[in-house]
Amino acid sequence: MHRDDEAMPRPVPYEIVIRGRASARLLWPLQDDFTIDTADHHVTRLVGEVVDASHLHGILTHLTSVNLEVISVAALHQHTAATVTGSQVHRRDQENTMKAMVQDTYGSTDVLKFEDIDMPQIKADEVLVRVRAAGVNPGDWAIMCGLPYIARPVYGMRQPKNRVRGTDFAGQVEAVGAGVTRFRPGDEVFGSCAGAYAEYAAAAEATLAAKPVNLTFEQAASVPMAGVVALQALRDHGAVEAGQTALVNGASGGIGTFAVQLAKAYGVHVTGVCSTPNVDLVGSIGADEVIDYTQEDFTRGGRRYDFILDNVSDHSLSALRRLLTPAGALVPNGGRFDNRWFASGGRVVHAHLLKRFADRRLRPFLVSLKFEDLLLLKELIEDGKITPVIDRTYQLIEAPQAIAHVGAGHTRGKVVITV
Repeated sequence: MHRDDEAMPRPVPYEIVIRGRASARLLWPLQDDFTIDTADHHVTRLVGEVVDASHLHGILTHLTSVNLEVISVAALHQHTAATVTGSQVHRRDQENTMKAMVQDTYGSTDVLKFEDIDMPQIKADEVLVRVRAAGVNPGDWAIMCGLPYIARPVYGMRQPKNRVRGTDFAGQVEAVGAGVTRFRPGDEVFGSCAGAYAEYAAAAEATLAAKPVNLTFEQAASVPMAGVVALQALRDHGAVEAGQTALVNGASGGIGTFAVQLAKAYGVHVTGVCSTPNVDLVGSIGADEVIDYTQEDFTRGGRRYDFILDNVSDHSLSALRRLLTPAGALVPNGGRFDNRWFASGGRVVHAHLLKRFADRRLRPFLVSLKFEDLLLLKELIEDGKITPVIDRTYQLIEAPQAIAHVGAGHTRGKVVITV
């Protein structure tokens, strides 16, 4: 498999890891291109330069043809220096570390530290992604603070179980586990992970999709949580249809800006509720009517709606229910972290009880990120029916300021961190 150096434009260093100690007889076609490390009895590591995708495909095809199990394929860092001493492959420590925003206790943004930590190790069904941008959600602020207290068994009682904040991200695939079939190194992706505020993140294949071709990494990173919440609220729990009417309370926020555009994509007549500075924004993304809540109480207007998405929780459930048509649906979705014990949990429990015993028009839910939903959002974005609204962008080292801005409320669309 030797390739003429003159035919290799801009070769990229790669590491291919094979399960078990592979014999030299099986690997001899690769010996000219790769350094072979069999020092570890459990795996064999091949380090060398790959010219292009077809070259990589040929190498992997050979390994498969001789019944070798490839565990991972990774493009190495540009600053990696690989040298060989005997059967050992030594690299600089930087190859296995990365910059990340971490926390070891709960509190304000002061608990966030910018540190070098170990890069994540991927499992068979996971993908290692070079993070290019990360979205900031109210939940990131809440977990930083350890709120609500009732959720501590999930986050960690005395300190976060996961040191790195952030879930939404976009970037380029660096390596894939042996069971991954939809992605290869170099692919541009977006989705969800545990620990997005870092140079690298590990994510399950099922939580990723190909990045929309018409979005920047920053725009794509703003989509997963807010976009999927809005989609599932409208489609799955509101069952909206063309010709119906919908009201979105908090229409200028992260979820609200997606909800307005998605509702319009479904052919719904949309009323958006926001503050004075955001009236023009909400109108520009498609709302048919915009109510400035500083000038008008929308619960007293006498209008009835087939669907209401409440992202703010500034009105009682009973007041919102009165605005519904007989067959309408109300999805309560506000955070309300001023209640440090339960946040919006008490409101959601109340909604579940009302739904069960009094009013089935209430539709509280917990979001579940699915590949199919990311794929649908990608298609809608590429068709021009949805465009992410970005409030501000920050650098990774500025993550504390980004989280503080989101925690203060009243963002216009989404806040994003560039990595």
